[in-house]
Amino acid sequence: MKELNWKTCSSEYIHKGNWATLRRDVCEMPDGRVVDDYYVLEYPNWVNAVAITDDNKILMVSQYRHAANIVSLEIPGGVIDDGELPEDAIKRELLEETGYQFDDVVLVSTLYPNPSTANNVCYGFLAKGGKKVNEQSLDEHEEIVVHEMTIAEVKQALLENKIPQALHSSALFYALVKLGGL
Repeated sequence: MKELNWKTCSSEYIHKGNWATLRRDVCEMPDGRVVDDYYVLEYPNWVNAVAITDDNKILMVSQYRHAANIVSLEIPGGVIDDGELPEDAIKRELLEETGYQFDDVVLVSTLYPNPSTANNVCYGFLAKGGKKVNEQSLDEHEEIVVHEMTIAEVKQALLENKIPQALHSSALFYALVKLGGL
């Protein structure tokens, strides 16, 4: 089989930030050609979940996304903290963003958001049996509206392209397939 892996010859950080880091790599391709300026965005890994409450509603959230200048209908999720397991991160994020506690979470997808330029992984979960136990506990720059939607309403939103975040749409498809809903 033909070798496809590149060798990283050197790396240099251009910007280091809490949410994104930009690095310039010099790489050697398998045939010996050198790529002098390959830019890589380093992001933290994150989680999201198709979260189904104990009364069979899917929790969706709306929030402003500045880079795209849109209010986006999404599934709940967020960044995995240092040293945190993905399963623990999604339980924490669900509680913070929605006020619902979920004990039954199953990994349904492991996706690379953009493996050509970014190095992070997104873990998608199916969470079932959620119960409202708290009010939201949002981060300083978060403003999130929680929606309880039926499975039929979520399917319709997908069909009408009303869920613009690609990873969230794919996680919904994975979960609906797992539930036997497609």
